[in-house]
Amino acid sequence: MIRCRAAVVLSLLVVISAVPFVATSPAAAALPAALPAALRAASALPAAAACVAPVPSTTQPGYLVADPACNLDGTPFVALPGAQVHVGIVGGAAYRIEVPGAWNGRLVVYAHGYRGTGTTVYVDNPVLRAHYVARGYAWAASSYATNGYDVGQGVRDSVALIDVFRRVTGVKAHSVIMSGASMGGHVTAVAIEEHPRAFAGAMPYCGVLGDTALYDYFLDANVTAAALTGVDIEFPLRPDAGYQQRWREQVGRIVPALGLPSGSTAAGRTWSAVVERRTGGERPGFDGAFTYWNSAPSLPPLADLPFLFGLYPGLQGGTAGIAPGNVADNRHTIYRSTDRLWPTTAEWRLNRDVLRVRRTASADPGLSGIPRVDGRPPVPVLSLHDIGDLFVPLSMEQAYAERAARHGRSKLFVSRAIRGVGHCDFTQPELTQAFDDLTTWIGTGRRPAGDAILSRRAVADPAFGCRWTRGTHAGFVAPACPNP
Repeated sequence: MIRCRAAVVLSLLVVISAVPFVATSPAAAALPAALPAALRAASALPAAAACVAPVPSTTQPGYLVADPACNLDGTPFVALPGAQVHVGIVGGAAYRIEVPGAWNGRLVVYAHGYRGTGTTVYVDNPVLRAHYVARGYAWAASSYATNGYDVGQGVRDSVALIDVFRRVTGVKAHSVIMSGASMGGHVTAVAIEEHPRAFAGAMPYCGVLGDTALYDYFLDANVTAAALTGVDIEFPLRPDAGYQQRWREQVGRIVPALGLPSGSTAAGRTWSAVVERRTGGERPGFDGAFTYWNSAPSLPPLADLPFLFGLYPGLQGGTAGIAPGNVADNRHTIYRSTDRLWPTTAEWRLNRDVLRVRRTASADPGLSGIPRVDGRPPVPVLSLHDIGDLFVPLSMEQAYAERAARHGRSKLFVSRAIRGVGHCDFTQPELTQAFDDLTTWIGTGRRPAGDAILSRRAVADPAFGCRWTRGTHAGFVAPACPNP
């Protein structure tokens, strides 16, 4: 099951914008009068309150900001028992804050994932909301002022919540944990490097921890598929109006030649092996994951194509809609379909025939374009990743682990493999255990256990991912884990 909710939530925003009314809160009046009106917005909203229509952004022309006091289903956002909530809009970004009655003085800042390219931004709750509050942690989340793959804006708006929290509650959190899913994992990794003294720890999950390496993978999957099927393709740096349709027609020839969704032809079996190695290496459950993702529709406007083919970087000139040039590169990539010491004749042929693409832009050292993740964690980082995720694959974790090792920071990074096939497909027990282990690590200095994701042998072990998987993940097909 794909857990990305962009299409669902964007459609629900239509419902939100159609319900015009105003909500008020006695708590809002108690906030300091000197604060901007947006900061003095609703707090501890009564259950009878309803939603107001999205308002124009004050910082992003053409954008609307959805009511942070309203959930996507049209119901009001209310505090959990014993807690207090604060909502508002600052700098064109909506925020939510929740503080438990027995607050422990600690705060979790949560960063959401990619939400498409629409022009309405909205804030929602972290999946661990109830667990945070039960453990005494306050939390804060931002809509970000923009959509798209704007990691830099996500960093700015998420870090700003630390000061927003202090202003609306009147108390400074004495410890802050950064956490985020998918693109929010990228936000998390950049935030702790850009602001090393602001955070005590971090918990990215299903995160894009390899920055532009994700777009290298999208390139790899598509150019190898074309080479193996003998379909000539191009990589336009400035796609013309007709390119999307030409790509559809090319994919229309590639897909049957690969025997998708399962890869039933010789070319398809080779492509499956190549994709497996480009996404983390031979590992349990990959055959099912390959079929799963090739059965899934891609993202709009290419939802008529199998998932990976709608992600071809050439469709946007390799910019991801935000970089100053093409960030995808495969000039020096050697594609393998086996793990033999020396490439086979067929592998040499693939590498001869594959389209080679040169980047014209790189990951940005600051917050512009696609921000770079250096792999220099200044605080403990505990991450989780589904081993069957072929949208943001396990190789993103491996890229971060390799960078951390190069910088002598391996002891500050723990990665846990989960036997799931979707994107961000985690059970509550998996996430709560990870959060509790991270907070114990922060408090005691004792590093928790994880998986040896850089060991080819460990990843290929039939029991890989068993240690930290809790519960059943629909769609993941592999031999059962051994009894503990």
